Amino acid sequence: MDDLSDKFYYLYSSDVTSRIQIKIGTLEGKRKKPTYNELLKDPHLKFCGVCQDRCSDLVVETQIFDQNEPLCMPVATEYKPFTTRWNWNEWMQIPLEFCDLPRTAQLAITIYDCAGPDKLMPVGGTTVSLFSKHGVYREGMLDLRVWPNVIADGNSPTTTPGKGYNGKVHANDQMFKLSKLAKKHRNGHIPKVDWLDRLTFRELEVINEREKRCSNYMYLTIEFQKTIVDNIHHHIVYFEQSGEEIHTFKANADLVFVPDPEISKDNLVERKHHMLARSLRSGHNDKDAKPNAAVRDILNQIVSYPPTQQLSNEEQDYLWKYRFYLSTNKKALAKFLKCVNWNQPDEVRQAEHMIKIWQPMDVEDALELLSPIFINPSVRRYSISRLQQAPDEEIFLYLLQLVQALKYENFDSIQEGYARVISGHEVFALNEENSGSCLEKKDSKESNSTITTDSILQRSSSYNQADRLASSTVSSVVEAETGIIQPSQSLPPNLMQNVCTESGNTDTLQSQLYDEEQDINDLASFLVYRACKNFTLANYFYWYLLLECEDQEGTIKQDEDARKVYLTVMRMFSQALLKGSDTMQVFRATLMKQQKFIDKLVLLIKAVSRENANRAKKTIKLKELLCDPLAFKYNFSDFESIPFPLDPEVNINGIVAEKAILFKSAMMPSKLHFKTSENEEYVAIFKLGDDLRQDQLILQMITLMDKLLNKENLDLKLTPYRVLATSTKHGFVQYIESIPVAEVLTADGSIQNYFKKYHAQENAPYGIQPDIMDNYVRSCAGYCVITYILGVGDRHLDNLLLTKDGRLFHIDFGYILGRDPKPLPPPMKLSKEMVEAMGGINSEHYQEFRKLCYTAFLHLRRHANLMLNLFSLMTDASVPDIALEPDKAVKKVQDKLMLDLGEEEAVHHMQNLIDASVAAVMAAIVEQFHKITQYMRK
Repeated sequence: MDDLSDKFYYLYSSDVTSRIQIKIGTLEGKRKKPTYNELLKDPHLKFCGVCQDRCSDLVVETQIFDQNEPLCMPVATEYKPFTTRWNWNEWMQIPLEFCDLPRTAQLAITIYDCAGPDKLMPVGGTTVSLFSKHGVYREGMLDLRVWPNVIADGNSPTTTPGKGYNGKVHANDQMFKLSKLAKKHRNGHIPKVDWLDRLTFRELEVINEREKRCSNYMYLTIEFQKTIVDNIHHHIVYFEQSGEEIHTFKANADLVFVPDPEISKDNLVERKHHMLARSLRSGHNDKDAKPNAAVRDILNQIVSYPPTQQLSNEEQDYLWKYRFYLSTNKKALAKFLKCVNWNQPDEVRQAEHMIKIWQPMDVEDALELLSPIFINPSVRRYSISRLQQAPDEEIFLYLLQLVQALKYENFDSIQEGYARVISGHEVFALNEENSGSCLEKKDSKESNSTITTDSILQRSSSYNQADRLASSTVSSVVEAETGIIQPSQSLPPNLMQNVCTESGNTDTLQSQLYDEEQDINDLASFLVYRACKNFTLANYFYWYLLLECEDQEGTIKQDEDARKVYLTVMRMFSQALLKGSDTMQVFRATLMKQQKFIDKLVLLIKAVSRENANRAKKTIKLKELLCDPLAFKYNFSDFESIPFPLDPEVNINGIVAEKAILFKSAMMPSKLHFKTSENEEYVAIFKLGDDLRQDQLILQMITLMDKLLNKENLDLKLTPYRVLATSTKHGFVQYIESIPVAEVLTADGSIQNYFKKYHAQENAPYGIQPDIMDNYVRSCAGYCVITYILGVGDRHLDNLLLTKDGRLFHIDFGYILGRDPKPLPPPMKLSKEMVEAMGGINSEHYQEFRKLCYTAFLHLRRHANLMLNLFSLMTDASVPDIALEPDKAVKKVQDKLMLDLGEEEAVHHMQNLIDASVAAVMAAIVEQFHKITQYMRK
């Protein structure tokens, strides 16, 4: 209810001198044709509009009455011919001002048809009061019942009420009940929930249409004007003489909220109990406290709570009292830290002591301590100490969230770390003994002479050359350091040819170095330290930081304080590489080359997109520009080998221009074949104009879940392709050779026929190689469970892809966390064609599919805390579907995991989801509509 407005802006009707306007909309329903006897009595009736096959040309007349006395002249609609339906859509200005309206004024509307020369016949009439029972002038749209064959009655009470019967709503009149609820929603008295509102109003339209069809009456839609003053919506309230002095008393008053001035103050009794229970004196007794069986069950239940669970005061007291007993349980530390009052120095000292003696927690649980809930420096330092135990491969899995967690760090500590790096007192260095050969440096005078330290860490300006960071911001990102690395000052050739992607210990090149990782106390220094040791981490760390440093546009903007944090960390990273070992300086130069390559590539793609031509001609233009080294002063066909930002373990040195194509879509993303240093080709899609941050997050979660399942010896043959957002407006997507399931069904008739085309085997089930069917069944199970947990929407057979070896995978994650543009989506995408490919619902493969779904769901539930911790660190990220409701994002994932159920109940829940998805009728209908839409586009 937080979003409900408690302000009511209004104007007195006596102060409004503008004229009244009423919009006449549509007339729905069927007119009864005259009977044979009526035609005999009046032969002219056969020439009136009701006897015509098409809609007759009707006219609507409006007039304002009070006590059956007209207050103004009647106003009629302009002539308008009709064919299939009556739709005027005309604003009518009544010759009467608001200030002249009495409290009981009524609007009488009569619809006329031509019944002969100079003769009008009433089709029907309806009357509605201009003010509600509370004296507020009506606003918005109304559906009014039209009483047939009568002129609107201006009396009070009227005989032609547009709302209800004789002024009262019938018990079974569902339309008017729902219209009152819709009015409450419009006025802000009902909370607005985007996805639920869309479903509700769609159902309201269906109910209204059904009611109108079943009714014997016709319905006229009209709209009352709204009053806007200073861009604020105001209501018009009828003003009576001395109205302020009238007091209304109710026998049964509404619920009254009385403010309590002490509600925000501490309860003194609870505060005294809290201080006594947590005093230093009670600590000696707590060391020997042992819970009984009942309390032990309570403690186990508290420890098993998900990270989002709020602890009650009683539960916090249990955790504090038995903290020494729980100190052997590494899962309990986060819960204990939540019960500490960090404003009490005595409690803080005891908590810091407990952290030292507590059983070290797992790395994945330590991520929770980096959330904004924990701001105490000791807690965050402990979390960093646990992260230091993780290998680089695990840090890479969490890197996206760790970069987001930087905005929750203390800015002063980050600035202190930056100052230490600037002064040279603390510099990261590398051991170059085991450096792997990852980059090859050509002896290019041009490349050496253009490696400027000012340009290496500039924000990406690829999408819009004019949209750079302000010069002050650029200078704040990268200090004026050394200017240009001249050829005579270039690094040793062996270092330029060996940029390592593996971690190693440090050789000291400066006066003081980080000899031990344990000296690092803040998250920024930790990430910079790890990135300086490993180029793969440095690559992604740089691009993730760069994205946050952008001066973002659009509806979702970066918080300025958070942006300052990222700019400082970027400067810190730049200086650490600059003042570090020779290998670090090579890292820095390599990142600059990547940035230059991306900037030039975006300029090229922009030039292609500006071409006023069709896709074929734009593709020719793309190939021409890729072959022209002078167009953008960059030779795309043959450039110096650099690690590919999307996959830094792959070195690229050119683009095969002849194979470049543009896809059929609005943005026309380009498919590029990159030449690698191993004389192979790496295919990727470059998207310009798309924000890939949401896809990047979902693919990271799929990669993580794939690794978690593989740790449990459950290989579901997933395809977690790579995605990298190099800006909020462009990025790379790894291309996987595959074909949409929709095209498979169109070309081959079924998925099994597609498999037989490439992997036929006699005497095998369905005539297909068993390993191909196994890949298909496993990948279907994996993606069904994962897309259900992540709430991926807008699933259709065009964004489900199939590889030749049987792997199915999903693409395009524009809707997540339960959002879906289609009505009534199933829990998971499992179409009839997909099930038939397994042999049908009675086949062994389908039963194996179900078992894999249950097993995967149970395994992922056991890692719920990790997934919830990662999503909690993303709540303030500028990911579109999370930014819509950041406070509910984690809860939506938690609800899908059904953590309140036991394992047997969870399996039963998954069974019901699969059955509901297979039997979903609406999904099949929507799929057919999608197929028709795609066909019409082509």
